[in-house]
Amino acid sequence: MSRIHLLSPRLANQIAAGEVVERPASVAKELLENSLDSGARRIDVEVEQGGVKLLKVRDDGGGIAPDDLPLALARHATSKIRELEDLEAVLSMGFRGEALASISSVSRLTLTSRTADAEQAWQVETEGRDMQPRVQPAAHPVGTSVEVRDLFFNTPARRKFLRAEKTEFDHLQEVIKRLALARFDVGFHLRHNGKSVLSLHEAGDEISRARRVAAVCGPAFLEQALPIEIERGGLRLWGWVGLPTFSRSQADLQYFYVNGRMVRDKLVAHAVRQAYRDVLFNGRHPTFVLFLEIDPSTVDVNVHPTKHEVRFRDSRMVHDFLYGTLHRALADVRPEDQVAAPAAVMPMVRPSGLAAGEFGPQGEMGLAASVLETPLASPQPAWRGAGAGYQQPAGNPGVPAAEAQAAYRDYFAPLPGAQAPALPQEQGDVPPLGYALAQLKGVYILAENAQGMVLVDMHAAHERITYERLKQAMASEGLRGQPLLVPESIALSQREADCAEEHAEWFQRLGFELQRLGEESLAIRQIPALLKQAEATQLVRDVLADLLEYGTSDRIQAHLNELLATMACHGAVRANRRLTLPEMNALLRDMEQTERSGQCNHGRPTWTQLGMDDLDKLFLRGR
Repeated sequence: MSRIHLLSPRLANQIAAGEVVERPASVAKELLENSLDSGARRIDVEVEQGGVKLLKVRDDGGGIAPDDLPLALARHATSKIRELEDLEAVLSMGFRGEALASISSVSRLTLTSRTADAEQAWQVETEGRDMQPRVQPAAHPVGTSVEVRDLFFNTPARRKFLRAEKTEFDHLQEVIKRLALARFDVGFHLRHNGKSVLSLHEAGDEISRARRVAAVCGPAFLEQALPIEIERGGLRLWGWVGLPTFSRSQADLQYFYVNGRMVRDKLVAHAVRQAYRDVLFNGRHPTFVLFLEIDPSTVDVNVHPTKHEVRFRDSRMVHDFLYGTLHRALADVRPEDQVAAPAAVMPMVRPSGLAAGEFGPQGEMGLAASVLETPLASPQPAWRGAGAGYQQPAGNPGVPAAEAQAAYRDYFAPLPGAQAPALPQEQGDVPPLGYALAQLKGVYILAENAQGMVLVDMHAAHERITYERLKQAMASEGLRGQPLLVPESIALSQREADCAEEHAEWFQRLGFELQRLGEESLAIRQIPALLKQAEATQLVRDVLADLLEYGTSDRIQAHLNELLATMACHGAVRANRRLTLPEMNALLRDMEQTERSGQCNHGRPTWTQLGMDDLDKLFLRGR
């Protein structure tokens, strides 16, 4: 091996540039963050050829003193921290003092700046081949301009890894959009090859902020988003979360900020994913623009060269706060919230059920475990329906009509002292989901509300209602079992039979009573009373399959809701069962009272609204 020697400053900067400067978008991020730290209220970005030929960032911030200009291009030179204590509570976007030095080592950089008390501006130039800065007078208003030309001109190997011009520009534009969402008080303007691409003016009020969110994320997101705001024990979360029906195939519309800094954190992603677990369709990703404000001393932002990641001192508290807040916010969405007004003008949602100063399941700062682990009971409707139960059409094979009526008698029986729901002509105020008109093909319920027509998936809606009631029953008193007059035997593999025996206590909590008959057989002696019309054998097989997939019993609690969802799916009303109008109206009223009734257990929508404007467009009325 050769002898140890010091690297030259130019080579050291170029190596550091490999960590900070990946593409033009990386340069834009560093320059824009410097502009924000300088107190700028307007930032103009001019780009040519995707940022490779030219990337110019101009701001109206505080500027840089003439004597500090050469130092601004030196490594580890910064005005943002002086001691370690400053780093532990840093609020500025940048603090390492490496960005400008790294950028100048792989480009031709010109920095022009003027402070408010200076008579004129000064300019400093440097190139990758010649690291000695040249300072000279210049003409410039108060603020700073940084011009980066010919990126990677002296490192052709790095330039070969750049993509097409459009791809590089898309990445650069995405960086600007992220920062525009972080700082509503700053105007952002982008030009590419002489054409204006983005013009986001300063957003000082709530309506202006909503417009900026719509401009960055698209108007469809804002129409399907739920504003949220909650503050507990030093943590504040606010922003917009997309409704489960507005999910995407990719995680490309997810913006999360910690003290104004855009981060991609595994802990945050896990908390959000858990909050959406009950309502999101398989393989889909939620959408959100969320801002977390927390004591800077409890966050370590110095864990990644590009500052994309952070580390929380009490990660469990942050995780449970995020999960509990979003979980309750999504549960509190009711049909009236979706049919009344668009999300852009919806009031901020402050999730209920959180005690002041409590977040996590452990410790003094912990949210009560019952809030996080079990759903809060939604208000029970005063009327559960009229009639004996769901009727099966004559001639349709399956469960006899009499048994079907008995199976659902508890569900449809009115509560003591309850009155039958008023008919449309008897009641002035129309409920959010309106009143049932008819049943379509034994699958959908057609209803009329104040806005127009409502279509309801009968099975999906009843599946969600049954699921939420199973969860409430499990949380309060466990599931009541219904003994079978004639026990059913079931043939299984030895592995499945062992699993059933191992988790006998959990099956008991679910309302089952299983008896081992042999190495590969079981007897089902009792099933949950709410699901006594379900196919018991298949139900046990499904539950065993879930248990084998999820592992030992200490993992079952985390997936208990999924087991209940499987049970609810078996117990929900099937297609082609004819309902009377009172029964259909009872289902609509229960949907209005049930948490997360907008989606079934699998994340599919349970109902949709066709307003009069939508119907008029279909028939070209008013044209």
